[in-house]
Amino acid sequence: MKAVRFHEHGGPEVLRYEDAPDPTIAPHEVLVKVKACALNHLDLWCRKGMLGITIPLPHICGSDIAGEVAAVGSIVTRITPGQRVVVSPGVSCGQCVHCLSGHDNLCHSYQIIGGYRIDGGYAEYVKVPEVNILLMPEGMSFEAAAAFPLTFLTAWNMLVNLAHVKRGDEVLVMGAGSGVGSAAIQIAKLLGAHVIAAAGGDEKLDKARALGADDGINYAGQDLVAEVRRLTAKRGADVIFEHVGGAVFEKLIPVLATGGRLVTCGATAGHLAQTDIRYLFMRQASIMGGFMGPKADLLQIVREIERGTLKPVVDRVFPLKDASEAQRAMEDRKLFGKLVLVV
Repeated sequence: MKAVRFHEHGGPEVLRYEDAPDPTIAPHEVLVKVKACALNHLDLWCRKGMLGITIPLPHICGSDIAGEVAAVGSIVTRITPGQRVVVSPGVSCGQCVHCLSGHDNLCHSYQIIGGYRIDGGYAEYVKVPEVNILLMPEGMSFEAAAAFPLTFLTAWNMLVNLAHVKRGDEVLVMGAGSGVGSAAIQIAKLLGAHVIAAAGGDEKLDKARALGADDGINYAGQDLVAEVRRLTAKRGADVIFEHVGGAVFEKLIPVLATGGRLVTCGATAGHLAQTDIRYLFMRQASIMGGFMGPKADLLQIVREIERGTLKPVVDRVFPLKDASEAQRAMEDRKLFGKLVLVV
């Protein structure tokens, strides 16, 4: 099969469009003919290499996958060849207390397809466990189907399970133009919140409002802290959806309302930040980290997509062979929503 792999860590130039061995499925696995695969920042981190993490090389990135079932293992009973499917990106043991209680994303052996250990969807074919296969919503394109699993699952877990967003909450969504940010806007609105979108440009804010954001802050030209206080009548945000990190993180703790919750899932601008602990105990605030989410939540997300209450956002589509160009576009951050590779 054709695939995009890297044999060494480095910039986008290390990605090679080349022949690779076809995956061989185990009895419990499904072989998916990839039609579309969306990009995530995880792809960039894997390609660049991360301190303390060894990635077997060569490696195939790609966690958000949509396609058709090409073959099934001997004990697969729920899925049949020819079905249009989307892949749930989290792989767990299925037997520990976390998996059995419906919190598989807390499993000690949890891995992400296309992440550090498992080859992903930058290829013509990918193998995944049957339990990771979901049927695509009716009438959905492969490009749109590839644009929702990882980001919507992460945002759902952060806002629903961790922050417990409720009707009337003031929710500040940082990085609103990203894939996970555009998902967070929609989920927060679905839960009845008043959403303040923060992004680095007025064009992105216009698109955020089209998704349901009530207010916008252009942090490239406006004072983020002052605007949050103004828009919330000095009360602060009940929930801050954060995935930027670095110096931005430091600004956010003081704008939490009393009893506020900050949830974070990334550190694209830096993984170290200072926190004035006094704000935490005096305002009884919480800081929580989110990493993916339970598989079962994807079933609810699919139902909401079928109802039209949630919608994946695709910015641009690239052919698989241009994966390096797509990753450069992600690094430039001149996008709103998801970048998708088509096979």
